[in-house]
Amino acid sequence: MKKKIILIFWILVMIIGLIFLFVKNVSAQSIPTINSQCAVLIESHSGRVLYEKNAHLQRPVASISKIMTAIIAIEEGYLEEYIEISEEATRQVGSSLYLKKGDKLKLIDLIYGLLLRSGNDAAYAIGEGVAGSVSNFVYLMNEKAKELGLKNTVFENPSGLDEDSKNLSTAYDFALITRYAMNNPIYRKINNTSVYHAESLNGERYTWYNKHRLINKYDFVIGGKTGYTRLAHRTLVSVGKKADLELIVVTLNGVNDWEEHLALLNYGFKEYEMVTLLRKGLFEVKELNKIFYLDDKIAYPLREEEFNQYRFFIDVDNHERYYVHLIKDGEILLTKEIYPYDKSYSVLDNSFTILDLGEELMRTIRDILW
Repeated sequence: MKKKIILIFWILVMIIGLIFLFVKNVSAQSIPTINSQCAVLIESHSGRVLYEKNAHLQRPVASISKIMTAIIAIEEGYLEEYIEISEEATRQVGSSLYLKKGDKLKLIDLIYGLLLRSGNDAAYAIGEGVAGSVSNFVYLMNEKAKELGLKNTVFENPSGLDEDSKNLSTAYDFALITRYAMNNPIYRKINNTSVYHAESLNGERYTWYNKHRLINKYDFVIGGKTGYTRLAHRTLVSVGKKADLELIVVTLNGVNDWEEHLALLNYGFKEYEMVTLLRKGLFEVKELNKIFYLDDKIAYPLREEEFNQYRFFIDVDNHERYYVHLIKDGEILLTKEIYPYDKSYSVLDNSFTILDLGEELMRTIRDILW
């Protein structure tokens, strides 16, 4: 429970300390027409939603489920451990790696096959090998969903197949799952691989090409996952990155989804830019007569016309911990703990002043931004 609000100030005042020059001057691009039933575009660092359509409508999600399967396997398993392929794994229908009963592959190789070729046999084998049984693995998937705060996601299998059981989620929830997974460097590397070669313990050789068409065609598309069943129809996840702006697109029950993902990514890159609102280091709040340390920069995706719509406030909790919040229209968008100055962090020469900058300096800021 926060004890009190200490200070509120306009975000515009912060920007002068960053020597930030935002001179992008483009007319607003029209939002693409999206025919998929459900869609969302978010910025990965902040989680800000840049576009949504039925983003919280729960639907079967098919093989994009394997994003959760992969991150659970990476976090829970031993990547160099060999996993034996059971007969039940080889019986999985749909997309397959054509694994052989009794053969053994390293877990890391199975994860590559899972993400690049969407192998349902790999999903089943991973479930058995990592958790001892598929049901135990599904439990881990649902626990992770709870940990991530997902309200509309329920997993019943590690593959996304929906003949006997099905996985239900939303476009928004899967954007959050993807955001979480992409923070793992192993997952990020696997997901951005175009081709991978593996060999089983029995000498069976495999070559897997990434099914995600945009990863193979555009350098700025760095991840994603395809999905399809007759019940879910087409599902698709794409991750794109240009400069500091990383975007995630998810569509469910897709229509022309490749084109729609590319259109939404281009829309996001054109209309938004990651703006560093407060840099890492020391800053002074004169009204409090305090200097604080921020251990990482605060950045947020903004359009040019949005600079005067955001504010920060600083407050303190009952344990004397200080926080800086980014707010818009009374809603807290980002929260970051800040620390009263201590000599172990840095030297005072690295601090900069916020607030009480004077009208002349404010006019300089406006001239720069507008």
